[in-house]
Amino acid sequence: MSAKPLLKIFFSFFLLIGFTVNAAELWVSPGGKDSNPGTKEAPFATVSMALRKACELRRLQKIEKDEGIEIIVKEGTYRLYEPILIRPEDSGTPDSPTIIRSAGSIKPVISGGLKLGEWGKNTSKVAGIPDIISKKLWVTDVPRESGNPVFFRQMWVDDEKAKRASNLGEQELSRILSVDGEKEIMWIPTPEWDFQNPDGLEFVIHQWWAIANLRVRSMEKHGDSTAVKFYHPESKIEFEHPWPAPFIDSENEYNGNSAFYLMGAPELLDNPGEWYLDKRNGKIYYWPQEDKDPNDSDIIIPVLESLVKVQGNLDHKVSQIQFDNISFKHTTWMRPSREGHVPLQAGWSIVDAYKLKEPGTPDKESLENQAWIERQPAAVEVYNASGIRFENCEFRHLAATGLDLVTGVSESKIIGNVFKDIGGTAIQAGFFGSPDFEAHLPYRPEDEREIVHHLEIANNYISNVTNEDWGTVGISAGVVHDVNIHHNEVHDINYSGICVGWSWTKTITIARNNRIHANRIHHFAKQMYDVGGIYTLSAQPNTEISENAIYDLVDAPYAHMPHHHQYIYYDEGSSYIRAVNNWTERDKFFSNSPGPGNKWENNGPDVSEEIKKKAGLQPEFQNIKNN
Repeated sequence: MSAKPLLKIFFSFFLLIGFTVNAAELWVSPGGKDSNPGTKEAPFATVSMALRKACELRRLQKIEKDEGIEIIVKEGTYRLYEPILIRPEDSGTPDSPTIIRSAGSIKPVISGGLKLGEWGKNTSKVAGIPDIISKKLWVTDVPRESGNPVFFRQMWVDDEKAKRASNLGEQELSRILSVDGEKEIMWIPTPEWDFQNPDGLEFVIHQWWAIANLRVRSMEKHGDSTAVKFYHPESKIEFEHPWPAPFIDSENEYNGNSAFYLMGAPELLDNPGEWYLDKRNGKIYYWPQEDKDPNDSDIIIPVLESLVKVQGNLDHKVSQIQFDNISFKHTTWMRPSREGHVPLQAGWSIVDAYKLKEPGTPDKESLENQAWIERQPAAVEVYNASGIRFENCEFRHLAATGLDLVTGVSESKIIGNVFKDIGGTAIQAGFFGSPDFEAHLPYRPEDEREIVHHLEIANNYISNVTNEDWGTVGISAGVVHDVNIHHNEVHDINYSGICVGWSWTKTITIARNNRIHANRIHHFAKQMYDVGGIYTLSAQPNTEISENAIYDLVDAPYAHMPHHHQYIYYDEGSSYIRAVNNWTERDKFFSNSPGPGNKWENNGPDVSEEIKKKAGLQPEFQNIKNN
């Protein structure tokens, strides 16, 4: 062995020993008490109390300036009643970080879930469910938290997501017949189920590159067709916004009209493994697999939408907080149940949108689409912070976004984590728009402290995300600069793998110097249309897409143009971006109204096999796929 590797090993060992010696320890255990001193022998019960103690140690100067604080979390599940809040006063420094880590190799679980028990065999008739099925159901009461019933949209049984009652996956999906925008009606083939009461019924429709969740207000049969009306506000948004909208294949040129499915009604509970929430009567019905007693299973429902909020402000940012080997599990997302969900793109809910009667804005002459949007909640949300690090963590069983670096985040790293079974986007970062900033406007804030920049997102394993909102993404970065996305593996995605950019504009904004390098993206575009393995929007000077391996491009069954998907996709306004040495199994690329300055060199199936082999997780991170 040469001297250079020996020096590297010695230096790493020296750092590890030095770090361990120069760190105050605060311990947390499921069997602890928050009245304890937080020692190994007498640990706290919550991470929140350990953070409070860490803050006090710094405030009272009871640690040295170069002494870090380790919050050591013992194995077990920590069920939250509210998100863990990390504020500017909880900050560390580069020489004295605060590290929240596991006590051993097994990840402790921070959970927003609640365990369901006391299941009994159903002995009563359930409206909407045939008697033959009613007798196979088990039932329990809807739990109450703080005096209120807990409503939810997901349930996990023995660490696997159970299916909410729906007709998805049982047969080929039906397609809408027509749309009456003026009366806000969708006409569909009359269902074979007799819906006695549409209370709780949802209509989920495939709309080009997005899906929409619409709460059903009424269903009126007219022979073999049925008129469906929806609640507001989503009904107004659905029938006013121009893009994306339901597709009508009137000329029979494509793959048919938009497909849809129904969920959330008792009539749809017709197979083992499904469940139904009866809000009106406060009951949960579950049809377990054959010969299974649900009382012998670990059945979890999510209560919280977020688990951790790192919450700084522009004048006082949170800094130097690290999470190591922690599992974040069990969140819900209730917007679709409260007010519907009609997205613009990438899972961003429209709060208002309409078509301009006379197209054109100062930035874009042809623009006809105006939309104001809001982001989905995330299990972990970071606002106005620097020096934040997530390493070797797990994000799993989550309803919306996994990890979101929302605003004002810089000099931060997301390294070597697993994202799996997530309803929305795994990792999201940066600005996309807001209820007070139209989504197509160029983003150039007066206060540059708002910008998300200088991030490293590397060696993360992302699998089976976008599994509820099909139009979300593996990794999504909006209007950002100096974001380095490299050596991730992203697969089993319903829409695009990695997306960078927003705003649909050729105008130069703050976006620049982004890098998408050596990622492995496969089994994507499983449900949606207008897709890219790597997808870009708008001007991004000095942005590079290089040495990625992209393959197993799926023909989505319900997209009206199922072959309008590509390995790399320069969408509207994509400018000053270079794509070099990317391996794909075929030559299938697309540009839609790109801007100037793009470079395209050596992309496709003839790229070196060595580049394909090196893409994705680096050798030292390969083991995270098996965790």
